[in-house]
Amino acid sequence: MSRGWSGVTDWAIAACVAAALLVTGLSGEHAATGPGLAGYALLAAGGLALAARRRAPVAVLIVTGLCAVGYQAAGFDVPAVAYLFAVYAAVRAGHRVVTVVASVVVLATLPLAALASGLHDTGEAFAQARSALEIAWLVAAAAAGEALRQAERRAEEAERTREETARRRADEERLRIARELHDSLTHQISIIKLQAEVAVHVARKRGEQVPEALLAIQEAGREATRELRATLQALRDDDTTPPRGLDDVPELVERARTIGLDATLTIEGQRQDVPAAVSRTVYRIVQESLTNVARHAAATTASVLIDCRPDAVAVRVEDDGGARPGAAPEPGVGLLGMRERVTALGGRLRAEPRGEGGFTVQAVLPVLPVLPPLPLDGTS
Repeated sequence: MSRGWSGVTDWAIAACVAAALLVTGLSGEHAATGPGLAGYALLAAGGLALAARRRAPVAVLIVTGLCAVGYQAAGFDVPAVAYLFAVYAAVRAGHRVVTVVASVVVLATLPLAALASGLHDTGEAFAQARSALEIAWLVAAAAAGEALRQAERRAEEAERTREETARRRADEERLRIARELHDSLTHQISIIKLQAEVAVHVARKRGEQVPEALLAIQEAGREATRELRATLQALRDDDTTPPRGLDDVPELVERARTIGLDATLTIEGQRQDVPAAVSRTVYRIVQESLTNVARHAAATTASVLIDCRPDAVAVRVEDDGGARPGAAPEPGVGLLGMRERVTALGGRLRAEPRGEGGFTVQAVLPVLPVLPPLPLDGTS
């Protein structure tokens, strides 16, 4: 929108300058036929060339300078207004040396063009009263272009400094969080993992049957270690993508079976390219939901449904646990975290007791701007 409006503005300015030059030429006492036709064409061309001054300032500078010299030689004693605009645009674009050289050449050539036109004798051509004024206008146009260029550069530097400061502060905060997580969690998780592995090793060495709960603790410790390592790496390097996503959901369901939960996974629809953020969020929803089932619900079964739609990925996790109809779900940290993840992606989350008992978590994560409505019905 802004670029299109700038193009319209450029053409409007070019048309106005061309019209002003033509009117000035027509009102002059030497608006003649014959060579005057070429002069009119040069007047119009010099003005209209300004439409390209943003895209090709040097080329416009040269064209307007040649047109100014040309219509002077054709007998039109008209100020080089278009060339002043071109000087301003070229200096604003940073072409100062080229502009100075071109202006010196134009100022030196204009008297020769006036002499060639036959309108002035030699003395008049090289000592016109307006020569000082033309130089002053050139200097003013160049100064205006340079002033605006410097103002734009300072604004860009200020914006870049603000962005760098914000990025540096964000990096420092990520590193601080990473250090806090490392210092507070890594040691404790390592102890849990080590104790579980020692207990499993001792039980097997004695020929005893290892309890399923102990094996689950061992696997959970390993998984927590991997997750914490990935999280710390992601915090230390914002370009690193955590490795868990849609492809890892079957592993979550399989792990739930190892703790005695009859968990099933159903994937419907045609799998397509899913954004990494959506893939990670699906994994986290299933992970947190199954974790809550294992911790808080006296459930024996759990079902996970992932529906890959053309414009969204729908997730539903249900269990037959102890939640009763009408009971309000407790807003734990895990549920709040899921809701924040889903909302950040423009999706919707619903977590509530089921009518027949148990609990259900439903989410829709858009992969396109179009957002499907809730509730989920398990169909595509």
